[in-house]
Amino acid sequence: MNEIILLKLGEVVLKGLNRRSFEDKLLSNIRRRLQHCGGFHIYSKQSTIYVEPQREDCDLEGAYAACRQVFGIIAATRARSCPKDKDAIFHCAKHYLDRELRAAKTFKVETKRADKQFPMNSMEISQYVGGLLHEEYPHLKVDVHKPELCVHVEVREKAAYVHGPSQPGAGGLPIGMGGTAVSLLSGGIDSPVSSYMIAKRGVQLELVHFFSPPYTSQQALDKVKELAKELVPWCGRMTLHIVPFTEIQEAIRRDCPEEYFTLIMRRFMMRLAERVARRTGAKALVTGESLGQVASQTMDALAVSDAVCSLPVLRPVIGMDKQEIVLISRKIGTFDTSILPFEDCCTVFTPRHPRTHPVLEDVVGFESALDIEGLTQRAVDGIERVTINL
Repeated sequence: MNEIILLKLGEVVLKGLNRRSFEDKLLSNIRRRLQHCGGFHIYSKQSTIYVEPQREDCDLEGAYAACRQVFGIIAATRARSCPKDKDAIFHCAKHYLDRELRAAKTFKVETKRADKQFPMNSMEISQYVGGLLHEEYPHLKVDVHKPELCVHVEVREKAAYVHGPSQPGAGGLPIGMGGTAVSLLSGGIDSPVSSYMIAKRGVQLELVHFFSPPYTSQQALDKVKELAKELVPWCGRMTLHIVPFTEIQEAIRRDCPEEYFTLIMRRFMMRLAERVARRTGAKALVTGESLGQVASQTMDALAVSDAVCSLPVLRPVIGMDKQEIVLISRKIGTFDTSILPFEDCCTVFTPRHPRTHPVLEDVVGFESALDIEGLTQRAVDGIERVTINL
């Protein structure tokens, strides 16, 4: 029988009357994600998604890796199917897991009998298969508490399945079930992590990056595009909106007090991100701010930045320290790109003594020296859009 992939659902199983819509979206996301791996029959039954290759040339290894990055899947395993017969299950386990059984010193068999018409119960199947495996591999000892190898048997409606330990999936909810949000992608460590974390809650992302030539280089922009591409396996296809920001930053430097440069710049970023959100139908903004990490991320400074927005601003890493963010960055594969030494617009014209506890009325007063609407509209008119896909 063929080797297949079994995917276990996470939070989706907790849904009520709308569970079917979550499962349908998850199946759609998996099919889209596996398009480049060959032809697979993908369907869902009894809180398990089956991924069955339809041709010999299917890239099962690539499909397995891709499935583990799809939000909504809590665990994944490669399995071998066999007829629903106790001896067929034993022979399947013996041949499919032979290398693992020879390498292990202790083992146990764990059975899940979803097909209640099968004549043996779960305990009887485990005892029967485990006894024969123990005879076949006499060096093995049974350890039901902490075995080196757990042989899993699942007796389901269509067939029986044998596999070893499962691998963790991405968790979360299917992309597309949580609405759409605009994520500000700077090129640092934090913003890719915040994008990943909010996508994990089922949110489809539009990305916004602020580009300030000649103060920021083409290499810095290429770095951001690479970060966006590294997020695609997790977050799906996205559009990167590249906003020209040079004129705004030069106007702020010319007409505003130095200690307020970063704050006023952040307020422009929020205005522009909200314009993108209105155009794309997004319902929230996402930033990578962590409370107290830098001067513009104090509670007072965040309140001043948010005052220009009518949409909610989501900050997934707000309570995390840098080391926690770095760990996630390494896990999702964006860390090495994030630390490439190319400046982004957030490091241009950095004040020597930034204001950490600003008063909103003061900031609004300083902004009055600027043509806010004109600067904003010209930046919106100059936006370049790039589709980021695998």
